[in-house]
Amino acid sequence: MPKLNANLTMMFQEVDFLDRFEAAAKAGFKGVEYLFPYPFPKEQLAEKLSENNLTQVLHNLPAGDWGAGERGIAVLPDRVGEFQEGVGKAIEYAKALGCPQLNCLVGLTPQGVSADQVQKTMVDNLKFAANALAKEKIKLLVEPLNSQDIKGFHIVHTQHALDVFAEVGHDNLWLQYDIYHMQIMEGNLTRTIRDNLPRIAHMQLADNPDRHEPGTGEINYPNLFRFIDEAGYKGWIGCEYIPAGDTAAGLGWAKDYL
Repeated sequence: MPKLNANLTMMFQEVDFLDRFEAAAKAGFKGVEYLFPYPFPKEQLAEKLSENNLTQVLHNLPAGDWGAGERGIAVLPDRVGEFQEGVGKAIEYAKALGCPQLNCLVGLTPQGVSADQVQKTMVDNLKFAANALAKEKIKLLVEPLNSQDIKGFHIVHTQHALDVFAEVGHDNLWLQYDIYHMQIMEGNLTRTIRDNLPRIAHMQLADNPDRHEPGTGEINYPNLFRFIDEAGYKGWIGCEYIPAGDTAAGLGWAKDYL
């Protein structure tokens, strides 16, 4: 049976962010993730987790100015110091929240920079982060995104991420496999998951094309969940979707899993 966790950035937007922990717990979730914890004191977030008996499954490394359209800074040669400082900050939060894994959004491919320099910057940054997180027994994840929703994102295919892992050459690099993003970019979900299962540390879901809950689009989620179970995946699957209506009212698809 899939082990689902709620993404509090996307779900339960009917209430303020800090109230979403309670809403997720009342809906039956045992774990939560969200994009960024940094706007809140880590002690406050830890208290919300404890009050609601929730596990912090995942959050991202700092990703630059999100409101201005940045989607990560790992590929930016002029932001290496900021990236390294962000790794330290993310580790502080992860330790306070008991979070076992952190995701790196590498960012948009910078203009006016050679491909070789972009590649070297990304590889060096991931090596730094993988090593720093390994010392704290925290997994470093990298997530490919789709190029329709996030135009110019640097890693948009599973194999590209795996090729980068090979060049970095560190055993603390893992794939965050987002079903929605990879349905758009690749399709062939079951085969890709099966072939790369040893490298997948976390999955996320939403249906396509509108990024709503399972059952609203083209992906056969009951079949996919069955396959994922049979393949032996033991990790969490984050519900990173935009609810079509009221979040709790739209959880009928998950009633057999929560």
